[in-house]
Amino acid sequence: MDQRISFLTLAVADLEAARRFYCDGLGWTAALEVPGDVVMIEVGPHVVLSLWQREHFEAEVGPIAGGDGVAPFTIAHNVATPREVDDVLEVARRAGADPVQPARQRSWGGYTGYFADPDGYRWEVAHNPGPIGEKVLPRE
Repeated sequence: MDQRISFLTLAVADLEAARRFYCDGLGWTAALEVPGDVVMIEVGPHVVLSLWQREHFEAEVGPIAGGDGVAPFTIAHNVATPREVDDVLEVARRAGADPVQPARQRSWGGYTGYFADPDGYRWEVAHNPGPIGEKVLPRE
């Protein structure tokens, strides 16, 4: 198996609300939309974020585990400077992200903050000045 991820799929309670947040609020462009079923957004070379209506997700993969708290993972969006971290968090806030945790300097040298999408999935917005952080930034 190749060491790569092709799709990241998020089960969402309200597909239209998720589409509004990601497309209208964050300004991303859908590559494929099937009303009431799925919205797919190309988020990088060979990587697609799939927003899948919760009922359709469960019909294919099985029941979703429930409970209090947040999902036990984050999705990260890395940027080149600390200022960009603050700028992206503000865009998310204007798009309706709640909560938004302000960025702060981290002990490992980075600068990060978090926001939640309409379904509570946590996004980390990060400036990572190390080699792995440089590796994930887009090449111009």
